[in-house]
Amino acid sequence: MAVAGCGTHTARIVSRNGATVTTAEVLTEVEWSRLLDATSSARVVIQPDGDCCNRLARITSWAHRLVIFRDSQYVWDGPITNVSWSLGEVEVAAEDVSVWLDDRVPHQNRAFTNVDLTEIAAWLIADGYAPDDPGHTVQIVGKAGVTGSREYFTGIGQTGDHLRQLAEAGLDYTVIGSRILLLPETHLVSVGRLSDTDLPEGLEVAEDGKSLVTRWIVAGSEDSGVVGSAGGVDPVYGLHERYVEMTEITDATSAQQAAQARRRVSSAVPVFIDTREVTISPLANLDVPKLVPGWALDVTSAGTCRKVSARLKIVGVRVQETAGSDNSPGSESVQVQVAATAAEAA
Repeated sequence: MAVAGCGTHTARIVSRNGATVTTAEVLTEVEWSRLLDATSSARVVIQPDGDCCNRLARITSWAHRLVIFRDSQYVWDGPITNVSWSLGEVEVAAEDVSVWLDDRVPHQNRAFTNVDLTEIAAWLIADGYAPDDPGHTVQIVGKAGVTGSREYFTGIGQTGDHLRQLAEAGLDYTVIGSRILLLPETHLVSVGRLSDTDLPEGLEVAEDGKSLVTRWIVAGSEDSGVVGSAGGVDPVYGLHERYVEMTEITDATSAQQAAQARRRVSSAVPVFIDTREVTISPLANLDVPKLVPGWALDVTSAGTCRKVSARLKIVGVRVQETAGSDNSPGSESVQVQVAATAAEAA
């Protein structure tokens, strides 16, 4: 049985071609995250030793990558986006490989008609990296089960924004290392269990009432003039309407499906269970490298007035480690956020 354990991290800085620039021999702080439908980040604080300082002086944003290992397992990788040198330490911040897509635009015109959203997403990613690939792979875990028609034009819009709009229409994605995973919103394969005994400091159960939308209106491109609508007055929550423009949509069916996908997630008040400042017990039945957004945890808790017993989707993971000193030991904390939206309830 896998357990969360108390992990120890190592890191190294590599060039875009994979050559090692320097190994971070002495780490005083490490933090890395994984996020659903968003770009994750990582940060390390390195204490220079020996001739390491000369190598650390050569670190350059975008030219180099930060690679992090937990107990020798590869857990995070991405381009460095900020470096700070101060007396006795170097702080390196990075974001996962999907951050490149925020600096890319479509490089050719392309129209899709009634295809699964994963096919569109795979093309967007391939096109975004085509002129200059920092090193990536795409894995389609499963078809979205939502089809649509989309049209993209050379140089119009950021590729990252286009991908996030697809994620709002019935698709999930996450990044592990240099691998971008595409999967359906209905993907709820469990990778572990959490109960009150695994959370000795307790947890927080919270509703996000502002995320409730009972009727969505989605408008397509101006040329098409199409509008899709899904939902209406809810007998419990009343009417909460939201309008959004998705200019890449080209037909009424796609606009309708996009509205339905948005309603599927937002038609009930979402519940988030967050361990945030609470450290998961090292004895918890979890394998930390397998905590991947888009997968799920079986959560059972009676520790708050809002009792929970359900399989819930992982939407965020954060792991931190601080080095010890003569006066205090080092420690690792693992926090995970899971959510129950209307899609999970269904």
